[in-house]
Amino acid sequence: MQLSSLLSRFNEPETLKMAKLGRELRAKGIDITDLSLGEPDFDTPDHIKLAAKAAIDANYSHYTPVSGYLDLRQAVCLKLKRDNGLDYTPEQIVVSTGAKHSIANTVLSIVDAGDEVIIPTPYWVTYSEIVKLAGGKVHLVETAIENDYKITPAQLEAAINERTRLFMFSSPCNPSGAVYSAEELAALVAVFIKYPQVFIMSDEIYEYINFVGAHHSIAQFELVKDRVIIVNGLSKGFAMTGWRLGYIAAPVEIAKACEKLQGQFTSGANSIAQRAAITALTGDMTPTRNMLHEFTKRRTRVMELVQAIPMIKCSEPKGAFYVFPEVDQYFGKSDGENIINDADDLCMYFLNHANVSTVTGRAFGAPNCIRISFANSMENIERGFEKIRIALEKLK
Repeated sequence: MQLSSLLSRFNEPETLKMAKLGRELRAKGIDITDLSLGEPDFDTPDHIKLAAKAAIDANYSHYTPVSGYLDLRQAVCLKLKRDNGLDYTPEQIVVSTGAKHSIANTVLSIVDAGDEVIIPTPYWVTYSEIVKLAGGKVHLVETAIENDYKITPAQLEAAINERTRLFMFSSPCNPSGAVYSAEELAALVAVFIKYPQVFIMSDEIYEYINFVGAHHSIAQFELVKDRVIIVNGLSKGFAMTGWRLGYIAAPVEIAKACEKLQGQFTSGANSIAQRAAITALTGDMTPTRNMLHEFTKRRTRVMELVQAIPMIKCSEPKGAFYVFPEVDQYFGKSDGENIINDADDLCMYFLNHANVSTVTGRAFGAPNCIRISFANSMENIERGFEKIRIALEKLK
């Protein structure tokens, strides 16, 4: 069967692949400890669920505006002003079916065939694949663990050329947990102002899972704000992954371009999720703060567990809910049956012989690392790390 050549441009997300493999093993009765999770292990707060139920009773069951209900876009503007000190109008907001959809809209509205897109590594798996889908050229810039996996101004300037069209990054970062300070963002802005053709996509989906204090958006710098596309959503901070609700805040021209694209791909996002999102963004933030408190405790314990494993190097995440250790000291080792050639092999070894799911760092542009999530109960985290420790001891 001959299918579109478009399918050969990009790969299946490794995160989804590991989740699929884990489900298949569970279906066979194998007890898998999931440390690959990319979602909070909490339920959606009750006040948000009640808002959704009320929306159903109020018959919000019809097509929605492509860019989202006006009052939801107003709520996004309120949130951006309240939490980030940023002024946006509803016409600059586009609500989509998840932040991944928002990212796809953004890239497809900016990138032409042959355009270059700079992405610091490690990065979220979908960035590079959407650029490839758009026909763009991915320009990866390798960052260092010694700098908490953050791109430096010198690295950024060296990467920009006449074909550069877009810069994509996240803060807090999935998978590294890196968080850019206001000073670090200002230093990057000093580079960007020299290159007015470069747009900046700032993925801030983990904004509320921040262990170092206030979140800083690069959109706070007026000199580049008219080139910044903020991507955010409800999945991480409000435990609403399955509700599929994301949004952008962008210059009007970009917002209109994304709306045009979305009108052909999906039209408007789910009506009930949108009504619930208004309550999430404008209502009680106590459940979000409680989640952060729990993630903070888990981060402390996970760092203790990581540091107890020999030959692993790991920076402390400043945000999100992952650790991203370097594991290359185990490459070339064997348990007598399985040889660990790379991070892919190590993740499959953990899955099949320790029954723990993790994600290879290769998927994030860092082939010497693996991603381990602590979006799971403390009991499961400790059990998973114990199984990993035992499995690693068998490698000689």
